[in-house]
Amino acid sequence: QVQLVESGGGLVHPGGSLRLSCAATGRIFSINNMGWYREGPGKQRDLVASFAWGGGTNYVDSVKGRFTLSVDTAKNTASLQMNSLKPEDTAVYYCYQDTVLRHYWGQGTQVTVSS
Repeated sequence: QVQLVESGGGLVHPGGSLRLSCAATGRIFSINNMGWYREGPGKQRDLVASFAWGGGTNYVDSVKGRFTLSVDTAKNTASLQMNSLKPEDTAVYYCYQDTVLRHYWGQGTQVTVSS
């Protein structure tokens, strides 16, 4: 069974940068949407950035201008470049990839922004 594996999380000071990566362990065909969610302490899981065929790339307002999503649907990879990180960005970040038939999740990677 194909799984998504994230990497790149860690502890960073406010104002710092991290790059998260997501790769599939096998081939996923006909992806129509992919990106990243995050789940902060005591919060629900929210969409951070997404790429959709025909819809382009979209970001939640709180990360616009700071985060950049890059995807390669042929290789089933996605990355999230996070700059100017803030304490409120602290969360577990989950990548996802959607097809018409199925929604794939990664296991999550912890990002902690703290001085």
